[in-house]
Amino acid sequence: MASDVNEITIKFEENNVVKVKEIDKVILTKGAWATIMFKYQQWDAKNEKYGPDCYSIRRYQKRSGNYMQKSKFNISSKDQAKKIIDVLQNWTKEESE
Repeated sequence: MASDVNEITIKFEENNVVKVKEIDKVILTKGAWATIMFKYQQWDAKNEKYGPDCYSIRRYQKRSGNYMQKSKFNISSKDQAKKIIDVLQNWTKEESE
């Protein structure tokens, strides 16, 4: 568990193999509740290589000095990510008019 929001990672290693490789992260909000967006790749044991880029938005709550994951949303493909971007751009454009 991480006590500092900057220490939070989704990197996961098992039997000396990095199963989830964190490519990048952006901390969207800090505080008692933190929201972090991750870009990552998962190890494909069958093909012995990392798969395509994946994305995840995760929420963490700080309790007793440590952040604990409370929710997550995994974006399954670049196509889905682009659709989400398009919707958010349209919504935010409408609000500013």
